Amino acid sequence: MRRAHIRTLAVAVAVTTAATGLAGTASAAPATGRPGTAATAGTTAAASQTAVVRAARTAAFAHAAATGLVRGDALRVQDVLIDPEGARHVRFVRTHQGMPVLGGDLVVHLDRALAYTGVTRAADHTVAPAAARAVLTAGQAEAKAAAVARGEAAAAELVVDARGTTTALAYQVRVTGSDTTEAGGSRTVVVDALTGRVRSNVPDQEEFVSPRLRDALRAHGDTLDPQTGTAPAAGLTAAPPAGAAARYPATAKGTGASLFAGKVALTTTRTARTSYLLKDPTRWGTETRDAKNQELETFARGKKITSTTNKWGNGAVSSRVTAAVDAQYGVTKTLDFYKKTFGRKGIANNGKGARALVHFGKKVGNAFWDPACGCMLYGDGDGVFLKKPLVVLDVTGHELTHGVVDATARLEPTFVDADGYQYGEPGSLNESLADIFGSAVEFSANNPKNPPNYLVGEKLGLDQKFLRRLDKPSLDVLEGAIDYWSPAADDAEVHAGSGVSSHAYYLLAEGSGRKKIGSVTYNSPTYDGAPVKGIGRTRATAIYYRALTRYMVSTTDFHDARVATLKAAKDLYGATSAAYKAVDRSWAAVNVTAANTPRR
Repeated sequence: MRRAHIRTLAVAVAVTTAATGLAGTASAAPATGRPGTAATAGTTAAASQTAVVRAARTAAFAHAAATGLVRGDALRVQDVLIDPEGARHVRFVRTHQGMPVLGGDLVVHLDRALAYTGVTRAADHTVAPAAARAVLTAGQAEAKAAAVARGEAAAAELVVDARGTTTALAYQVRVTGSDTTEAGGSRTVVVDALTGRVRSNVPDQEEFVSPRLRDALRAHGDTLDPQTGTAPAAGLTAAPPAGAAARYPATAKGTGASLFAGKVALTTTRTARTSYLLKDPTRWGTETRDAKNQELETFARGKKITSTTNKWGNGAVSSRVTAAVDAQYGVTKTLDFYKKTFGRKGIANNGKGARALVHFGKKVGNAFWDPACGCMLYGDGDGVFLKKPLVVLDVTGHELTHGVVDATARLEPTFVDADGYQYGEPGSLNESLADIFGSAVEFSANNPKNPPNYLVGEKLGLDQKFLRRLDKPSLDVLEGAIDYWSPAADDAEVHAGSGVSSHAYYLLAEGSGRKKIGSVTYNSPTYDGAPVKGIGRTRATAIYYRALTRYMVSTTDFHDARVATLKAAKDLYGATSAAYKAVDRSWAAVNVTAANTPRR
């Protein structure tokens, strides 16, 4: 059945642009080619964005029948994308009578002349609540939220909850130090302002090892115990390089001995003649720090990681710096993938670096993307199901992609049960995109110590040799992944349900049937038995990224994702192209078609 969507409202409203090196999508800033015009170009780009936002807002209200806007609504811009072929896309979050609207997000589409061409919206019904006044007080809502999440409640905020098929006045409460969330993370609880019913109770952190996986590991007697020691010690006594910079801070080139990726190059910050900081000035100040085994959600409280030699780690867990090497390497390789492939400047596309905290908490067997911190958190392992820090490259690519989704469509599960299991197609799509782009990060890095493939978690030491895989998801018996869509997919736990769109992506990229790519043999089936011819990983990835950033919203399900990827393929390659036809065929091959689209 279809459940009410439980995502939280995006509070960031920064205007950003996105670019891609694939099929000609670029940023808004014009390239003048004339000397001394950098400031003018920046001013022109800002003015262009302002005009686009103004036109999109005007169009949204002028086309209220399509956009669903009503009296009392206001729009706050979240993102602006300007495509060189002419399209403009403005993502808005909505307020009603000054209250944030959960599930009220929408993307307004314009042409080059700033004329309205359409809208992608989350709520397909009126967002005005039937009751305008709360029965519960804010204090009562806070007490309710604190009780159900078992933590400390922040101030309650009145919101309009337009997720699902109905609209209600509600309170949204952030609860920190939750005993119901691993490592005491925060949760967002939404309480009905009339009845006091808890409408949703969701963890804010995106955790890699889900409750479903922990239960499966326990049942199977399996563990996550990746092999380490793949790199020699970097050495701790080398003299600083000759010709040291006279002024500091300065960019420096170092080396790290990682747990999983071998010996890796690291760009660091030289702060004095024999002092280096694990911070990359060439990637917007991306930095890794030590959480000192505390459950920190504030990056500034982490301990800076320094060296006197610019050589980091020893390839083993005996050095606290080694996990930081993997983290910094994985984060920078993920940033590199998004920038060189799509022109995306940072996880939120705002020209800011990513951050990581290693040695998070005591005996924490997980890794997280934490939107409150805006960083990656890596535990050292619980010593039971996870034996070592979960700083593997595709884990980092997966989790940071949750950050990209959080900055764009903000897909989240539609239901979380009392055991922490998450359900619903938007959440499954989120997990799928994290696996898809996490795999793409591996291909981009192309590290011989961590060969790229369409497997997820293949270095984690599981008996089934991987955690998930994109070619035939159902081979993941731990999480019970599914290969094809059915009406029951909305009731699938999100890691299991993710198989539908992951399978569609693999088929689009590589096609069906048996083949060997690198060192891995794949054999991807189809729902109807008919073959699918792939269009290549580069084009398939371009289509999925464009679909995410332009045509997906918080409530996007698998059938919506099919439409979004078709629109993206049309934009990039044309409606009569082989790529467009392959997108349609790849979704049909996982039983997602126009004909079986569920009625809303």
